[in-house]
Amino acid sequence: MNKEQMTDAIVTAKKTKGMSWADIAGQMNMGETWVASACLGMNSMPEKAAKDLCAVLNLGDDVCAALQEFPHKAWDKTIPQDPVIYRLYEIVGVYGDTIKDVIHEKFGDGIMSAIDFSLDIDKEENPKGDRVVITLNGKFLKYVAW
Repeated sequence: MNKEQMTDAIVTAKKTKGMSWADIAGQMNMGETWVASACLGMNSMPEKAAKDLCAVLNLGDDVCAALQEFPHKAWDKTIPQDPVIYRLYEIVGVYGDTIKDVIHEKFGDGIMSAIDFSLDIDKEENPKGDRVVITLNGKFLKYVAW
């Protein structure tokens, strides 16, 4: 089973059971966005987490094994068409240089890790319209000289 087949099986089971990513992650005692990312093929799961997920969704050993495989993290390099993904693409395009400059001013020359990293998505109720709150939390990695 490859990652695409794994994702199809997980999404089908999730829909059949009427569960959200938060429901699944809660039963696994793990982070919602990380679980969703692994289920969508962009991260590998440790064995225990993979077994827990398969138990929650009543999925077989083939899905469990595929969840543990290392992903090939690649995406289509064309401009995304989905409005949610496009908006994030646009944000980085508009604010990317600003984010980079502010990080360098506050931390020095380096990058934010996407390995020692967490991502949370929350809903903030607001009388003018509910707000999407996205928190990217990554360790700062200083460039070294040798």
